[in-house]
Amino acid sequence: MTAAPAHDLTEAVLRPVRGHHAFEACVEQLATTIRLGVYPLGSTLPSERELAARLKVSRATLREAIAALRQAGLVQTRRGRGGGTVVTLKPRTPSARAAARTSAERRRDWLDALDFRRIVEPGAAHLAARAQLSEAARAQLEEAHRAVASARKPAQHRQADSRFHLTLAALTGSARLIEAVTSVQATLHEMLLAIPVLEANIAHSDRQHAALVRAVLAGRADRARTVMEEHCDDTAALLRGLVG
Repeated sequence: MTAAPAHDLTEAVLRPVRGHHAFEACVEQLATTIRLGVYPLGSTLPSERELAARLKVSRATLREAIAALRQAGLVQTRRGRGGGTVVTLKPRTPSARAAARTSAERRRDWLDALDFRRIVEPGAAHLAARAQLSEAARAQLEEAHRAVASARKPAQHRQADSRFHLTLAALTGSARLIEAVTSVQATLHEMLLAIPVLEANIAHSDRQHAALVRAVLAGRADRARTVMEEHCDDTAALLRGLVG
């Protein structure tokens, strides 16, 4: 029998990033390789140049992703000769440490919520864009968007973000959709508390929120659905990577 050839696990696990928002995908892939032991505790990650080339992203994007891993306590960066980015796996915040102790059953529920959200919220955006919105309803959506965009403190931003998504669901006029989005946003809030506030992700979200508002107010239902799908995918990528 011919012996199976050896394989570089990093080549098997780290793949070129696709899509418009490479930051979230980089965080997910790198965090996953760390959690699965491809880069074990105490090991040093490859150089920025090598990782950027492997993931097919700019070095600026890769630096943002590494900074997110640092904020989550997955790595530390050491300066000087013999330095580099070292795997530590030490959650820094109480909420992150609590998430690390979360039961397998709870984690399955979280993943199920992300899948459910991917179905429900794009559908809500599609229906909202098809609705004949009154001037008051249009103003309500714009005000909810302004509240998110102007929020400066993390807790304030998180609440305004949830309110924006609930406002969008309310514009559909569907009691069942509102109930579903309320449920999924409650679980999402719990998950987001377990990861650091990442400026790059907030900037992406703000642009997606603006695109959603434009699509809904213009009655572009298919566009609204697509933007919300991308928004859900980006958030899910971060959570799968950093929460595990």
